[in-house]
Amino acid sequence: MQSTRTFTDRVFLVIKGLAMGAANKVPGVSGGVVAFVAGFYQEFIYSLQRVNKTAFKLLFNGRFKSFYRYINGKFLALLFLGMIVSYFSVSKILDYLIVHYELYVWSTFFGMILGSIYYISKDFGEWNKKTITALILGAIVGVSISFLDPATENDNLFFVFFCGIISVSGMTLPGFSGSFILILLGNYVLLLVDSVNALYDTISDIFSGDFEFIRNEARLQMLKVLAAFTFGSVTGLVTFSHILNYILKNYKNITLATIVGFIIGSLGVVWPWKKTIYKINTDGSHILDSTGKQIVENYQRFFPDFNTQTYIAIAYIALGILIVLALEWYGQRTRQLKV
Repeated sequence: MQSTRTFTDRVFLVIKGLAMGAANKVPGVSGGVVAFVAGFYQEFIYSLQRVNKTAFKLLFNGRFKSFYRYINGKFLALLFLGMIVSYFSVSKILDYLIVHYELYVWSTFFGMILGSIYYISKDFGEWNKKTITALILGAIVGVSISFLDPATENDNLFFVFFCGIISVSGMTLPGFSGSFILILLGNYVLLLVDSVNALYDTISDIFSGDFEFIRNEARLQMLKVLAAFTFGSVTGLVTFSHILNYILKNYKNITLATIVGFIIGSLGVVWPWKKTIYKINTDGSHILDSTGKQIVENYQRFFPDFNTQTYIAIAYIALGILIVLALEWYGQRTRQLKV
């Protein structure tokens, strides 16, 4: 799976990582879909499942170059670089866009998911009773998840570790939104907003020579939470990659049909026309997170009236579909050039 990458390939791989990182942070959108459509999903899973006993033996024996080559290190390093940069840049832009242009952002994502369904299923010629059943079950699970009520926030480190394992499934299982799972578990704001902001503030303090945060118990707790979440995410990535690699080898058609079902089910989460329902106190006031934002409880979906805003939203849905088709074209062109 290792291959010689040009400078352009490396830049595009970082950009793909940016896209995966941004997608993973948006509830209802799966970073795995980005990997699938952009044509590097199988290499991503293959590289992750190379993190095994052999890899650790090479690492602990000091054979760092062999370890790096064995796990397809250049590919993973560039991809994760993009994801990390995304969490501190692109994802913040997305946060702003969702607040100010919510309908159009969700419309674009809705179109991208529609395009993803077309992309994955267009060459799938193995429809039979088993694969159709897998498709239906995947869709039912996806839709059911979208209508569950979120739990309350919990910063217990063991639970946070579990959240990391579960949420990272969005990177390895297309259509399964890890960030939306975090909302259902009650820890979306804690893990993807508060803890990331705590790390950002800590890094800023260190560079400015201010080490007062050492005495700040709330900040230290947030850093512990982020560490537990990160460790859980890494554990989940490696574990899921091994499981998925085995499943794709032995039950490829059923797995792909289930993935399509998950993606179809996720359309309910990213349906553009929805009213946000916020958590409220017994006195009717809104419950706020540590940043002063209202905490989302769930969404009330509806069909829109046909007006100018609706037509613009439909145009953004078309844009989302075109983005996926452009990614597909780029992926095919890249594979043809490497042959």
